[in-house]
Amino acid sequence: MTIEEQIYRYAQQLPPELRAELLDFAEYLALKAEQRERQLWSAFSLAAAMQDMDDEPELYRLDDIKVSFS
Repeated sequence: MTIEEQIYRYAQQLPPELRAELLDFAEYLALKAEQRERQLWSAFSLAAAMQDMDDEPELYRLDDIKVSFS
């Protein structure tokens, strides 16, 4: 028996008010999974954007500063 079938079987045994609570919990878990997926993609995107950045040549040095504020 698959997990989906087990969940369905348990859901069928619940009274209607607890089925609604089960649905709320399932929606919460789906939202949580979606947010985690977004966070993972965001971290991946940032890592990909920053890749090889240390290998880029420096364009400017401190000697290039013409005005200094102290």
